[in-house]
Amino acid sequence: MTVRFDTKIAVLLRDDLATWQRLNVTAFLSSAIAGADPALIGEPYVDADDTEYLAMFRQPVLVFAGDGALLTKAHGRALSRGLRIAVFTEDLFSTGNDEDNRAAVRGVPTEKLNLVGLALHGPKNAVDKVLKGADLHR
Repeated sequence: MTVRFDTKIAVLLRDDLATWQRLNVTAFLSSAIAGADPALIGEPYVDADDTEYLAMFRQPVLVFAGDGALLTKAHGRALSRGLRIAVFTEDLFSTGNDEDNRAAVRGVPTEKLNLVGLALHGPKNAVDKVLKGADLHR
């Protein structure tokens, strides 16, 4: 049975990142979406031996890629639509903890953020408009 969702969880990555960077950025950004809306998380998993596992998102997370200009456009579109987003800037690759990460973002004006990724959750149509021009990550 295929379930259709009215909302979409999406991560947009800059297309020139190394594999380890793509994976790292996706993990960090996904955690922001989970933290922003606990209702997106389902029930814990349990196997046939009653071993319990952590709960995950109730719906798929779609990962997209685009160049830096597209990330900047998507960022602006999301903000203009009032969507809450998570951002990952290039500066965060050189920090080592949450406090330094937040300081690195705080020190840069919105229009000058050197984005390597962003994530958002919202109504399907709004997310699709934000991501216009992005390709599903391969």
